[in-house]
Amino acid sequence: MYTDSFTQIALIGATGIVGGSVLDICARFPERFGIVAMAARSSSKKLLSLSKRFGSKIACLANPSPTDVKTFKENGIELLSGAEGLETIAGLDGADHVVLASSGAETIFALKRALESDKDVSLANKESVVAAGPWLMPLAKRPDQLRPLDSEHNAIWQCTRGERRANIKCVTLTASGGPFREFSAERMKNVTPREALRHPVWNMSPKITVDSSNLMNKGIECIEATQLFGLRMERVKAVIHPSSHIHGMVEFSDATVKLLLHTPDMRIPSAVALAWPNRLPLGDIGEFAVPDCEDWSMEFFAPDEKRFPCLFIAREAGRRGGPYPPLLIGADEIAVNAFLEGRIPFLTISHIIESALEAYKGSRPSSLGDAVQLISEGERLATELCSAFCER
Repeated sequence: MYTDSFTQIALIGATGIVGGSVLDICARFPERFGIVAMAARSSSKKLLSLSKRFGSKIACLANPSPTDVKTFKENGIELLSGAEGLETIAGLDGADHVVLASSGAETIFALKRALESDKDVSLANKESVVAAGPWLMPLAKRPDQLRPLDSEHNAIWQCTRGERRANIKCVTLTASGGPFREFSAERMKNVTPREALRHPVWNMSPKITVDSSNLMNKGIECIEATQLFGLRMERVKAVIHPSSHIHGMVEFSDATVKLLLHTPDMRIPSAVALAWPNRLPLGDIGEFAVPDCEDWSMEFFAPDEKRFPCLFIAREAGRRGGPYPPLLIGADEIAVNAFLEGRIPFLTISHIIESALEAYKGSRPSSLGDAVQLISEGERLATELCSAFCER
């Protein structure tokens, strides 16, 4: 729960890009924030280094080796493991605020534990809310307990603060357009993983970078927005905004629009989420300065469905709901990995995902466990489709 005093943070995804942004803010304001625990998937050396630097006495790795356990113990750090370790960190008595900065579905039950434990939660994990939002969102016990960390949802969250939901006509998420914004459909047939990983604005993990290059990431974010803000898909839009200075817009019933603008830097939404309802004095630090008004770009473009079908596949999955969002998460994971490994072409990613959704003939999920199982089912269906493609 937020207080004006010192805040102890449990950070899941400490060695990633978003985790690094959170740690940067904590390092700049040591009188405000401390790290009581941190977790990473596999970067044991980096996790140990960060744990020592920030004084964290509890850490977690997905599959630590006996050597890892020994090394951490020798440095006075308790090393946990796997999903159970993440849940333990998320529910720690000594943690006031849990930050889920990692991608992937492994943190679903950690998010559940954090919300049930009445922790403040900053969330940059799309998969958990997209796949299991109907079971996770009701666990939030109070306003602003769950704070979006992704710049787009963080922007919408700030713009809707103090507003009645009934007065929100629609929200708009912005996308840079990725490296292929001006590519023709013909040219996109032969793009390589190396080209897809050259994002023009953001530094992200390989999987999310590929998702951004074909706008799947924006489609997933549209689904996430429906869950975070209680909106139907028809009231969530996406536009291309190449400069990425405007991160989100909200249109209200009285014909007014709020938008949020800042330098494209993940440390800014991280600071907002960590310090809410206060604001940290980042404006006094030159690297965070707001661009001069004459440098603001207000260029927006409609996404092209023919060149970027993944955005529209994801939006349709969100509109249909039920099993389709978790199936989408699983199928996308497999298809992107197949592309990065050179087993399928770039444009085949959308075909694999769409075919996996069409192939599902099962029932709707009725529990959190069902939703998690459907992620695995999406992975299975996409794996079969990728194998069939490779055998042609």
